[in-house]
Amino acid sequence: MYEAAETVSAGLAVPLLATTDEASLIRAAQKGDQDAFERLVRMYDHSVLRIAMNLLRSPEEARDVYQEAFLKVYKNLNNFRFDCSFHTWLYRIVTNICLDHLRRRKVRKEESTVVETPDGLLDRVSQLEEGAPHADPERQMWNSELAGKISGALSALTPRERTVFELRHYEGLRLRAIGEMIGTTEEAAKNCLFRATQKMRASLEAFV
Repeated sequence: MYEAAETVSAGLAVPLLATTDEASLIRAAQKGDQDAFERLVRMYDHSVLRIAMNLLRSPEEARDVYQEAFLKVYKNLNNFRFDCSFHTWLYRIVTNICLDHLRRRKVRKEESTVVETPDGLLDRVSQLEEGAPHADPERQMWNSELAGKISGALSALTPRERTVFELRHYEGLRLRAIGEMIGTTEEAAKNCLFRATQKMRASLEAFV
């Protein structure tokens, strides 16, 4: 439907448009203005792709989520009633789609560190120390093992725990925002993060 941007901006800052400008675009898009909808997509496409990439760690799946999320927004935009911010509504859609992907992975038990790049397949673990050609081989091996342990520890979390953990520690989002994104309370998100952190610590205690 829409081509994902090649690069993703750092962070999830909401575009600096006045709320009234965004509201006008939303209302125009709800009336069928295609140009207004395209402008909404351009405002948020980098952030949507970044969330999907950070949660799934797979460029191919992130692109699929990007497409699916904006298609769902397009189909359901008339249901948006301005009772929350548009970016919260949008990120909730993205997060739920990512949760579905993680749940399917959990069933298949197919967590992999191999990702697709323009130059072919790349193992993220083996590339952890790339860019430091003269690094200590022993340290490289330790870092590679640690990266594998982290990947394994993340895959052992429930999809909900992993989502909360990554949104908090990789995206730096507040627990209140995370709760809104996954459709729960701040306290429930906090408890979920605590469980995830305890599991991660237990899995990585040999490296601490």
